[in-house]
This record gives sequence, C-alpha cells and structure tokens, in this order.
Amino acid sequence: MKPVAAAVRPAAYAGLAVGLALFTGLVAYRGVREVAAALVVAGPGLVVVAFFHLGPMLADALGWRTLLGAAHRPSVLAMLRARWIGESVNGLLPVMQVGGNVVKARLLAARGIPRDRAAATVVVDVMLVVATQVAFTLGGVALLLRHVGGRELVPAAVGGAALMSTLLAGFYLAQRRGLFVAMARGLGHVLGGASDALTAGAASLDTEVRRLSRDRRTMAASAAWHLASWVIGAGEVWLALRFLGHPVDLEQALLLESLGQAVRAAAFAIPGALGVQEGGYILLGAVLGLAGETSLALSLAKRVREILLGLPGLLVWQAEGAMALVRTGDRGTT
Repeated sequence: MKPVAAAVRPAAYAGLAVGLALFTGLVAYRGVREVAAALVVAGPGLVVVAFFHLGPMLADALGWRTLLGAAHRPSVLAMLRARWIGESVNGLLPVMQVGGNVVKARLLAARGIPRDRAAATVVVDVMLVVATQVAFTLGGVALLLRHVGGRELVPAAVGGAALMSTLLAGFYLAQRRGLFVAMARGLGHVLGGASDALTAGAASLDTEVRRLSRDRRTMAASAAWHLASWVIGAGEVWLALRFLGHPVDLEQALLLESLGQAVRAAAFAIPGALGVQEGGYILLGAVLGLAGETSLALSLAKRVREILLGLPGLLVWQAEGAMALVRTGDRGTT
C-alpha cells in the first residue's frame, strides 16, 4: 500500500498549497479586520453553531447504521462516534476525502463486524451520500431560480450536479461489474505482482456491495436519513448568519447550504475545500445581497465548527490507536 499512498500524498499536499493560497488571498482582499469584526459579532454563537452540527451528523450515522443488518448493528452512539472520527479525519487532514472512510470501516471492524461487511457499508453509504447530495443540489438550483432568478449561476450549478450524477452512475455501474476486484488486480501490478489474498478479499467486498445494493428498502431508508441530514444542515447556515447579525429565512439558508456544499464537493482534491468554500459562499452571498465579508465570515464559522468538533475527534482516534498498540504489545510479551 505504501507506493499508492506515496502517489496520493503529493497530490493532497499540492491541493493544500493551492487552497491555502486561495484562502489567504480571499481573506486579504476582503480585509482581515472586517472579517474578524464580523466573527466577533457572533461570539459564543459560534459554539452553538458547532454543536448544532451534531444533528446532521446523527442523521448521517443513522443512515449508515441502517445498512448494517440487525445482527451486526452497533449502538447509535457507537455509530455516531465512528462518523464523528471519520468526518474529523476527512475535514482536517490532507486525505482527499478518502482516509476518513477507511478509518470508519476499521472502527466498525474493531467492534467485531466482518471486515468485508464493514467496508461494504462504507462504500454504499458514500454512494448514497453523493446521490442525496445531487438531489439536494438540484433543489438548491430550483430555489435559486424561484427566489432570486440568478440565471448566471444556474449553468455552473446544473453542470456540477450533472457531473456528480455522472460520477455516481459510473461508480454504481463499476461496482456492479466487479470494481474492487479490478482495483485489487491493478494494485497487485503496482506492487510488483498480483496478490491472491488481496483479490479474494476484493471479490468478497464486491459481493457484499452488490448484496446491499439489491436491498431497495434498506437503501431507501438509508437515503432518507442522508437527505434529512442535508436539509438539517441548512439550519447551521441559518443560525450562523443570525449570530453574525445578517439573518436570512430558511429558504435562503437552504439555497446557500445546498449550492455551497456542491461547491465544496467539487473541490474534493483540496483538503477541506480550503479557499474554494470561501469563494463559493462569497459568490452565492452576493446573489442574496450579503456583503463579501459576511459571506466569508459564514464560511469561517463553519471552519470554527470543523476545528471545535474535529480536533477532539482526531485526539480520540489517536488515543485509541495508541491504546491498541499497547494492548498488542502486552499480548506479545505474555
């Protein structure tokens, strides 16, 4: 796996460099003092915004939990914890939105769930998250047309949704045709020879993914939770702008959240969509009549939430890893 990680790491750090440059440029252009003043107005409200995010996070955890059979379902708290740690990894580390999903699968496996089943639920869950985000984004485009008639932004929004839909359909068809077996064989060539064990494990994962995908009732229930998560997430924007002294109605909050999240998803190669998220909110905020520094402060309020929830998540993850190493060492000495 090390050659693959070595190939991905430069791209992640290059994305981080681009994001930092864009972020710094936007803050400097809008004025550090003005943006800081906007955040000061929010004050302790930023903490409220951060903890409100537990609502959509819980809905996502319940959607993921739905994919696990009754015999293999951990508690709701355990699923929320795994979702929290995975989101912390994806949000704060340069892992191109992949590392957190690997961590989530490992956390499930550590609870005694078969590895193939744990990994399959993560794969299918990601697919459902993207599918429901496409629906959420299209809803945002409809609100944009209805509410402000911002036709200049519609082609970009529709294009982004179409791209996401195409990628989702391609991923679905690929996994139906044995995506993970093909990936395993390719990885075997990268590593200097195919691995029978790796290919066998990938075949088992493909089987689990196909089994889950055929259960339409479970898929629909999981998708409903994820769509609810996207909608609840608009409350974060509504609260943040209220604390920033520029309240909007729920329809405007839904518009900002749906299209803002689409912009963030499109910038998956840049850790945390740094800079891109800020630019997206400035453009969308302008359509609603929000000043650039207010829109930038809104994005930074979300960054504060990522730090307030994400740093503890990373610490818990690292502490668990350290304790696991200690337990392994103790068993090795007995």
